[in-house]
Amino acid sequence: MKIVLITGANKGIGFATAREIAQRGHTVLLGARDEEKGRAAEKALAGEGDVRYIRLDVTEQATIDAAGARIEEEHGRLDVLVNNAAITRPHPKSPIALPVAQLRAIYETNVFGVVAVTNAMLPLLRRADGAVIGNVSSGLGTMAFLTDPPANLRAYAQLIGYNSSKSALNALTLMYADALKDEGIRVNALSPGFCATDLNNHSGWSTADEGGERIARQVLDGDATGVFLSESGGTYDW
Repeated sequence: MKIVLITGANKGIGFATAREIAQRGHTVLLGARDEEKGRAAEKALAGEGDVRYIRLDVTEQATIDAAGARIEEEHGRLDVLVNNAAITRPHPKSPIALPVAQLRAIYETNVFGVVAVTNAMLPLLRRADGAVIGNVSSGLGTMAFLTDPPANLRAYAQLIGYNSSKSALNALTLMYADALKDEGIRVNALSPGFCATDLNNHSGWSTADEGGERIARQVLDGDATGVFLSESGGTYDW
């Protein structure tokens, strides 16, 4: 039985991932910044397995530290960290037009929040046997996509805040994978696929449940590290 922390798990792909992992018999710590929404999600998953709400705002260090202290007290270790929390902002068609303040806000959650949570949880991850860090990313942030986007996705190619934050996340994934490989901690970027969620106004062609199943599989199965796992079961080019 593994102890699994998922950030941004009160809805969408994070919620679906929590359900899938709980159904496999693991303890899921459902991270959410809003207590009311987090408690509601915990209640909704009560029949699926051991799911426990934990207050965690990836942009507030105090909540990150408090979450780490609670995990240490109650479990003594962390087997899997899923950095799922992410935001976007309404994007103009041209990257030139996005206000810098909005770009900073996106990076606070999608990039800096991942670093803050990962670093805080590392002492607990080091106590586990074969810990895993999974960073939920997007093919929209790969250099391959940005260099030559397919026609059906070209409209998404200039989402400067979201796409560039996922590019940064992919780079962080490679750096952490290299830094932690000798300690036996695996670090990968994860793709749930293009899922219909609040983040994209439900325009994706997969469901959040399908995305959650894919993320659960990617962090619980396999032994790769330093790769970008695709929703199809293979890997993406960076």
